[in-house]
Amino acid sequence: MTSDQLKIPKATAKRLPLYYRFLQYLYNSGKQKVSSAELSQAVKVDSATIRRDFSYFGALGKKGYGYNVQYLLSFFRKTLDQDELTKVGLIGVGNLGTALLQYNFTKNNNTKIVAAFDISPEKIGKKIGEVPVYSLDQLEEVLEKEQIPVIILTVPASAAQGVTDRLIRTNIKGILNFTPARLTVPPNINVHHIDLAVELQSFVYFIKHYSDHSEKMDGKGKKDYNR
Repeated sequence: MTSDQLKIPKATAKRLPLYYRFLQYLYNSGKQKVSSAELSQAVKVDSATIRRDFSYFGALGKKGYGYNVQYLLSFFRKTLDQDELTKVGLIGVGNLGTALLQYNFTKNNNTKIVAAFDISPEKIGKKIGEVPVYSLDQLEEVLEKEQIPVIILTVPASAAQGVTDRLIRTNIKGILNFTPARLTVPPNINVHHIDLAVELQSFVYFIKHYSDHSEKMDGKGKKDYNR
């Protein structure tokens, strides 16, 4: 993305891959145009929010016509750098780590786990989902050799910050943290926390206490109107 595109709200940026995936489906189905109402029904984001999201990028559609599917798909492919592969590393080959390696984001053309790291002798030197598992002792060496900018962290919470301290001294740009630990990193490294236990607890609370199930949560136990 350009510096101007980076100024869009984070909530909008998170929805862009959702739009892109549905546009791929439309294009493959032979559909030539789509309205914001049709997009809204498909991705479960209200029409006003979709129009506002798209407005950050200029005039992407025409009033009374809608949006040209091929043009939108091409635009968002460039915006999301879909033609450029981003290499990803995974640290911690336990149950969750193994599942992620086997899945390896097969629906995404631009992200791929290329290396995994663990301390277990039984796993080191093997491949899981075609991804080689290295010793954690080789972390810095492999990250530099493969030029990996993004890390998925699936280690025990007690080891999370220690591993992160090592990552800080490399050239990585972001950490997708699946551990309950809240990581301390410098401003040049982005961290996104995904705590599945918290997400599940929030969801259970939501379905017990809110009668309108058409409303969604923002991942913090609050209602999310996709705005």
